[in-house]
Amino acid sequence: DVLREDLRLTGTHLGCEHGVCGACTVLLDGEPVRSCLLFGVQAAGHAVETVESLAPDGELNALQRAFHEHHALQCGFCTPGILMSLTAALRDRGTLSEAEAREHLAGNLCRCTGYQQIVDAVLSLGEPGEVAR
Repeated sequence: DVLREDLRLTGTHLGCEHGVCGACTVLLDGEPVRSCLLFGVQAAGHAVETVESLAPDGELNALQRAFHEHHALQCGFCTPGILMSLTAALRDRGTLSEAEAREHLAGNLCRCTGYQQIVDAVLSLGEPGEVAR
């Protein structure tokens, strides 16, 4: 509620309210967490990154461009959470293999894409530092 209602950061979606679907994933001190399981006060004093932080200047970052180029989204409801989960993984590892990409997607449900286009987008990324910010 704090992100969407108070801060007007509406990119983070609330799906299941049980931490299962991954749509609400944000980064807390660089680590992916389910925002639906956190109270706002638990984030006090920590760095919180939402999907809006990926393109602060309005330009898509490398991962977002890859999603666009590979048609890795359809309805877009799950996309912010998926982007945040993958951003954390890419920052940590630099690049991901297909198996690693699928492993990091395991906590994010998508009913539209079937995941292959998402994996293709991740595998298309070039330089390891492209997503790191």
